[in-house]
Amino acid sequence: MATETTISRPAPFVEDIGKDLAKQAVAMTGVPVVSTGIAGLSQQTGETAAGFKARQDAARAFTTRQQSLAGLAPQVAGQDALQRQAQTLATQGVGSFQPFLQQAQAATGPQAFQQFMSPYQQQVIDTSLAEFDRQAQAQEQRIRDSAVSSGAFGGGREGVLQAEYQAGSDRNRAALQAGLLQQGFGQAQQAAQQQFANQMGLASALPGLQRGDISTLGSLGALNQAQAQAGLDATREANRMAAFQPQEQLQQYGNLVTGIMGGMAGSGTQTQQIPDPGFLQTALGAAATGAGIYGALKRP
Repeated sequence: MATETTISRPAPFVEDIGKDLAKQAVAMTGVPVVSTGIAGLSQQTGETAAGFKARQDAARAFTTRQQSLAGLAPQVAGQDALQRQAQTLATQGVGSFQPFLQQAQAATGPQAFQQFMSPYQQQVIDTSLAEFDRQAQAQEQRIRDSAVSSGAFGGGREGVLQAEYQAGSDRNRAALQAGLLQQGFGQAQQAAQQQFANQMGLASALPGLQRGDISTLGSLGALNQAQAQAGLDATREANRMAAFQPQEQLQQYGNLVTGIMGGMAGSGTQTQQIPDPGFLQTALGAAATGAGIYGALKRP
C-alpha cells in the first residue's frame, strides 16, 4: 500500500510574520515585569547578577515608556470652587455650639443665683424703706396731734401709744425689707433653675449635634478619600500602561497577524493511503496495455 502526503503552506511572507510573532512572544516571557524606575530597585538576597541586570534593564525601559506615554496618562480633576466653598462652610459650623454649653454650665451650682440678682435690688429696697419711714413719721405726728387735741400730750397714754406704734412699725419695716430680699432671691433662683434647665436641654441635644458633626466630617472625609483614591487609581493605571505596553503591543501584533492569516488558504499536512493493485488487476492492466499496442501496430 502506498502513502501519499500533501503539504499546503501559506504565502512565504505570512510564514515570516508568524515566525517573527512566535520569536517575540518567546523573548517576552524572559523579560521581568517592573513598575518602578531603576532608582527603586535593589538586588535581593539570592538574586543572580544576570537576574538583577534584567530587572534593571526592564526598569530603564519602564521609565522610558512612562516618558513616552505621559500624554496618555489618566488624570484626575481637582475639586472645583463650589466644592471647596461647601467644605469651608461645613467646617466653620462644626463645634459652634460649644460656647453656649460652657455658658450654660457656668449657670449651675448652689451659688448660681447670685449672677441673676437684680443690680437695682438695693436701690429698690432703700427707696421702699425710705417711703415706709416717711409714712411712719407721718403716723407718729398724727398720734401726737391727737394727744394734743385730747389733752393727753406728754402723758402716759401717749407714751404707750407711741411705743406700741413704734414696735409695730419696726416689725413692719423688717418684714418689708425681708420680703423684698426674699422676692429678689426667689426671682434669681428661678432664673438660675431656668438656666439649668436650658443647660440640661443643650446637654440632651449635644449627642444629636455631635452626630451631625460626625456625619458632616464623614461626608467631607469620604469626598477627600474618593478624590485621593481617584489619584491613586490614575497613577496605578499609568504605571500599568507603561509596564505592560510591550505585551499589549505584541497582542495587537498577534491579532493583526491572525487577521491576515485568516484570509489566506489554510496550511497543514494531509496523508492519504493508496492501496497496492492485486495480481488480477496487474494482469488485466498488462493485457489491456498489450492489446492497445498490438492494435496500434495493425492500424494502417
